[in-house]
Amino acid sequence: MTQVPQTKLRSGASVTVLGQGTWHMGESGSNHSAEISSLRCGLDLGMTLIDTAEMYASGGSERVVGQAVSGRRDKSFIVSKVLPSNASRIGELVNAACVT
Repeated sequence: MTQVPQTKLRSGASVTVLGQGTWHMGESGSNHSAEISSLRCGLDLGMTLIDTAEMYASGGSERVVGQAVSGRRDKSFIVSKVLPSNASRIGELVNAACVT
């Protein structure tokens, strides 16, 4: 099996240059198990980067990601985006968006 290419972050950690997208995940409960399984499969294959966003399924995508990385969060890099309405200079809205 071919290794997924990685890049080194300033922190010294390495992350794969190819990630898994989650747009449309979390929209339907009927796909929930398959979505979790697909993300876990990607992690098993070495794809440690997962991209999600607060606006994907109104947070549903982030919940799917949370379940998929449960027990292996230390081996995952999660990139999430907040809604423009939650972006602020002070960061209070960003922090609140990340907690919920």
